[in-house]
Amino acid sequence: MALTDADHARLSRLHIDIKDHTANFLGYPVSKDFDYTDLLPFLEFPLNNLGDPFADSTWKVATREFEQEVVAFFADVLRAPKDNWWGYVTNGGTEGNLYGLYLAREMMPKGIVYYSQDTHYSVAKNLHFLGMRSIMIRSQLNGEIDYDDLRAVMHIHRDAPPIIFANIGTTMTEARDDIRRIRAMMDELALSHYYIHADAALCGMICPFIEPRPPFDFADGADSVSISGHKFLGSPIPCGVVIAKKNNVDRISRSISYIGSLDTTITGSRNGFTPLMLWHRIRSLGIDGMRARVDKALATAAYTERRLREIGVEAWRNPDCITVVLPKADATLKEKYQLATANGITHLICLPNVSTEQIDQFINDWQLLSKAEK
Repeated sequence: MALTDADHARLSRLHIDIKDHTANFLGYPVSKDFDYTDLLPFLEFPLNNLGDPFADSTWKVATREFEQEVVAFFADVLRAPKDNWWGYVTNGGTEGNLYGLYLAREMMPKGIVYYSQDTHYSVAKNLHFLGMRSIMIRSQLNGEIDYDDLRAVMHIHRDAPPIIFANIGTTMTEARDDIRRIRAMMDELALSHYYIHADAALCGMICPFIEPRPPFDFADGADSVSISGHKFLGSPIPCGVVIAKKNNVDRISRSISYIGSLDTTITGSRNGFTPLMLWHRIRSLGIDGMRARVDKALATAAYTERRLREIGVEAWRNPDCITVVLPKADATLKEKYQLATANGITHLICLPNVSTEQIDQFINDWQLLSKAEK
């Protein structure tokens, strides 16, 4: 049976609405400058990368080989230990964070999770799912974790192994916790058993291309890192990658006879199309292309901050960040540009697809509304 004319008309209206809404948004970390036309033929197949991406399976309608290459790329960029890394393509940052916390729980059942008050709302949900003890740590004004508070609280609870949930780009201000500093804190407190997970949903593909490189990955002390694929790289489908130390993953894997593979992921059955998109993006851009995207986004963010301050708006951003923070925007602007607002602040996220012309239009609208209010 085919769709009715009314059904087709409804889809056409939806396409127009989504196209219009996609043109203006500035407040959410989702890149839209991508073209996956090469991959359209693969939508004819039920692609399912079930089981472990590095293990054979009786199911062959999959993109396991491409997923392996994607994971290897991210492991290299994140400076994971050679011959001791593993990972898979997730459905987004939340699943990657859940996986990192799950590994930490299995390794340290009596551990306490420490995370800042600026941590993404989904983390508290993940902790509830896993039944893990946790303590929220104060944040600094810029959104970064308060290291003095973290040190003091860990000292009080030094009988329990610490599990650090580090933010490498908080939701509202893109603040980055310093993993190298946190790692040194463990030595100061003589804590030999600990786990550090890095939530690098947005910044995982920004930080590797900044000089000096922010301390956020395996070489700085992380045990697992989660990145979103649809944020900085860009994808029509939410996706991500989680990378972890293989010796830790081996402790939780188990063989499933009916699929002829290992059960090492959260969901088991996984999207087989998203690894193709990430592979396509990696191959199309290359390292130089990714670095150029970062440079362009940072330049646009600097332009945005400067232009807003020129018209009297108290805009600011954390060092080498693409998120520009400003006072709470007018409801009309929030609606038009789909701006995220919390705790009295609004932000603009200057992804590579954001142009200076779009920023100029936003600033013009801000000025017009300010004049109208007067």
